[in-house]
Amino acid sequence: MKIKNQLLLVMCVTMSMGVLDGCHNKEKKPTEGAVQEKVECPAFDSDSAYAFVKAQTDFGPRVLGTEAHRACRDYLMERLRQYCDTVYVQSFMVRTYDGQQFTAENIIGSIQPASGERVLLASHWDSRPFADHDPLPARRTDAIDGANDGASGVGVLIEVARQLKQQRPAVGVDFVFYDAEDYGPRETDNAPDGEWWGLGSQYWARTPHVPGYNARYGVLLDMVGTPNPMFYQEQFSTHYAPSVVQKVWSTAYGLGYGQYFINQPGGVITDDHYYVNRLAHIPMIDIIHYDAASGTGFDPVWHTTNDNVQHVDKQSLSIVGTTLLQLIKSEK
Repeated sequence: MKIKNQLLLVMCVTMSMGVLDGCHNKEKKPTEGAVQEKVECPAFDSDSAYAFVKAQTDFGPRVLGTEAHRACRDYLMERLRQYCDTVYVQSFMVRTYDGQQFTAENIIGSIQPASGERVLLASHWDSRPFADHDPLPARRTDAIDGANDGASGVGVLIEVARQLKQQRPAVGVDFVFYDAEDYGPRETDNAPDGEWWGLGSQYWARTPHVPGYNARYGVLLDMVGTPNPMFYQEQFSTHYAPSVVQKVWSTAYGLGYGQYFINQPGGVITDDHYYVNRLAHIPMIDIIHYDAASGTGFDPVWHTTNDNVQHVDKQSLSIVGTTLLQLIKSEK
């Protein structure tokens, strides 16, 4: 994913739309004016989710065109076949910013595929082919494990699918693992104009796995394994899907996670949800760790060779997974 220029984009959006929803300095509760009791947390196994994260990184960097990528694809398909009713695989050709062509594959698992009422949960499963933000210049051409940047969200969603297989939700749920998300240009590359990030979600948004697919809303997970996470409200999310942001943050607040789901604006991030909103017209938000003080806006290990499973926190996985389970539980 790519973080946009904060000042420029906020100015443009503000001029065309008015002040973005939630753009204020005073923190307020998601359900301001209402009394919200803490609810009983649904079961979420953080050890299991962590094991799913580690299983992905054990293959090595999941870069397009590599054996690790192919092996992880097979693993994810097998897990979704185990926990979902139907599994789809979208194979498609992508051309990356540097002129290379690869076969990419979106992997989709559906629970209760016949239901007309659906919720979309997503993450990306590929990892970046170069550690362009590594503190060691000599390592900046190395591929990364992407334990947090990609695998953490996928691990949480596989565990959610495992739980929903037992609990059977009242609505249909689709788990979409987008490919070719993180092969965007480096700051030092002289890349041609184009939308080079989120290639898998761009393809899916134009050509969903089921013709005419629609969902009530979608939730994207990205970098959700950071210790002591700060999930600010990403601003494409508040622009395209403010009611979904409110729903998710209120759910997290009711679970006692208000210190992590922070009711203040975060970054403006071109992530997979941007294309789902813009091209598929499904209101989708991004749960993503954001730290304005870090220099990049993200976790210090972002796009470095240190983005490995040792830096993924089980409690953070549990916070997000529990929130999603409660969210699905609330759907009737």
